[in-house]
Amino acid sequence: MTVTDSKLDREMRLDRWSSRISDRGAAVSPRNRWRTGRRRLVFPAIFLAYLLQTVNGVNDHSHGGWAIVGYAVLACFAACYLATLPAVWTGNDRRFWFLYSAMVVLTIGEVAIAHDAAFVMFIYIAIVGIAYGARWALPAAAALTAIALLLPPAVPSWHAQFDVGTAASLALVSLAMWAFFGIIRTNHALDEARAEVATLAAEGERNRIARDLHDLLGHSLTTITVKAGLAKRLAEQDPARAAREIGEVEELARRSLTDVRAAVSNYRIVALAGELATAQELLRATGVDAQVLTPTDAVDPALQELFGWVVREGTTNVVRHARATRCTITLARRSIEIVDDGRGPCKVPEEDAGSGIVGLRERVAAVGGTIEAGPDPGGGWRIAVNVP
Repeated sequence: MTVTDSKLDREMRLDRWSSRISDRGAAVSPRNRWRTGRRRLVFPAIFLAYLLQTVNGVNDHSHGGWAIVGYAVLACFAACYLATLPAVWTGNDRRFWFLYSAMVVLTIGEVAIAHDAAFVMFIYIAIVGIAYGARWALPAAAALTAIALLLPPAVPSWHAQFDVGTAASLALVSLAMWAFFGIIRTNHALDEARAEVATLAAEGERNRIARDLHDLLGHSLTTITVKAGLAKRLAEQDPARAAREIGEVEELARRSLTDVRAAVSNYRIVALAGELATAQELLRATGVDAQVLTPTDAVDPALQELFGWVVREGTTNVVRHARATRCTITLARRSIEIVDDGRGPCKVPEEDAGSGIVGLRERVAAVGGTIEAGPDPGGGWRIAVNVP
């Protein structure tokens, strides 16, 4: 892990902690926040009891002023250790490196006073480095272990043997802390992955609802508008037929409301036979001769709903834009074609997520099919969907 990578990790960790603190800050009193913050230092402070071994080393190897210096160095080391941990939690790099360097310098100074007993301090240096999350922390802990094991007998004036106990403790604690902090980082990564999945799921659901509402309301409102206009024109000439048209408008409005609710709940079902019947009625109301050349039984049952969406969008475009007089719908087992003799729909950018063609492309692509929408060689406009 590079310095930049570790810094980004700590910044992300800081953002999460900051958001948690901001969410809870209004409900937690200053006194409780003080207790919660200091509670993180309780175990590290208790863990400092192992420095009593270094205190004994100062008693054994130094006297008078040097002993006082040794105790003072040890106290400063403990304070730096406790102050370094919050710097790790908050991602304060400058403070961490200052305190970490101070711990190393103080340990070197204590070695001259307490001799091999000062190597216990290596454990705390290793823990802080591993908590920091740098890749060099574990190799550094291994190097400190080797120094604690090999250096005491290499200094004749110390009259010391191989300190297997301190070296073993340093190695075991380092491995345990490396595994512990690794689990914490893995849990944080899982939390972030879950949050990302939730965000993507929410975004996908919003896109689904937007697409379905466009397809549902675009078709239904167009039909309502056409039928309402027809009823208005027939109000004086044929009141009975105008009343029937208004009744159909009411029924269509109720059905549209049900469809919208179903789309939001993801329980909407578009039936091909029903869409064909509605399309023929809509086209008839606008003066377009609608022809369905193939029965719906010829279509693969798995594609009935998809082709229902194609019929809905295709006939809506015919009514809105085509100014056609004839529309032909041809069905096959795994394909559908809608052709009219009009001028074709208005140009709609494909980047517009609200356009019906884009919504159809998404639906067709979901089943591995292809869609063609454009001018027909024989004149007019053509929409064709094929699912291999």
